[in-house]
Amino acid sequence: MSAFADLHRAGAPLLLPCAWDHASASALAEHGFRAVGTTSLGVAAAAGLPDGASATRDETLRLALTLGSGPFLLSVDAEGGFSDDPDEVGRFARELAAVGAVGINLEDGAGPADRHAAKIAAVRSAAPGLFVNARTDTYWSGDGDPAETMRRLEAYREAGADGLFVPGLTDPARIGHLAAHFDVPLNVLYSPGGPALAHLADLGVRRVSVGSLLYRRALGAALAAAAGLRSGRVPGGPTPPYGEVAALGRPGRAPGVSRPAPRARTRW
Repeated sequence: MSAFADLHRAGAPLLLPCAWDHASASALAEHGFRAVGTTSLGVAAAAGLPDGASATRDETLRLALTLGSGPFLLSVDAEGGFSDDPDEVGRFARELAAVGAVGINLEDGAGPADRHAAKIAAVRSAAPGLFVNARTDTYWSGDGDPAETMRRLEAYREAGADGLFVPGLTDPARIGHLAAHFDVPLNVLYSPGGPALAHLADLGVRRVSVGSLLYRRALGAALAAAAGLRSGRVPGGPTPPYGEVAALGRPGRAPGVSRPAPRARTRW
């Protein structure tokens, strides 16, 4: 079992925060997160490209290259693998593994289940060391049919998935049923209106993804701060010092390494 797979524990699920650049990933690692994911929405929005449209292959690989040698375990959100060709998806997975990623998240977009299963099998063959988290969008973008969800997840497990991801599923009974049915970790997306982390642990969930939440919260905080300044208010909430953020960009710096004192002048 890999170090990343070992983090998917019964009773203590992996809470996987998702970064969108080097600073966000490094900051999360400094706050004790041993594993960090990426958010496809954050990557796409930062580049001015659409999410979920196979438009960010290069940007995703570039980010993985930046983060793959970091002091944390990296799992990459690869949308649907940026291709409908399973062999091409396998080649992309091999590139991710080569730059240090330990996991890949592949979504079916509620498209053909057999095609997605072929992608999973291709990744298993091309990059055996990658933890393949197979996502079905039956609840995220479909009608949430339990029978169809089960059919897809069984096909993805048969194809070699190491974990199964059902974003949009918040019903405790259905979550518990899926977690008990499969011999690999069940992953759900954290929802403010859904079960709390402790409840998900009790239901048997072994991985809870944060998705794009942190990116959207960061953007919301920036907008609130800008609007507050325009109205003459001092921005509230935590603001990391300039020197602390600048230090995140220093190559080779690992969590716990003391930072040089910030410059005397004040910077926002």
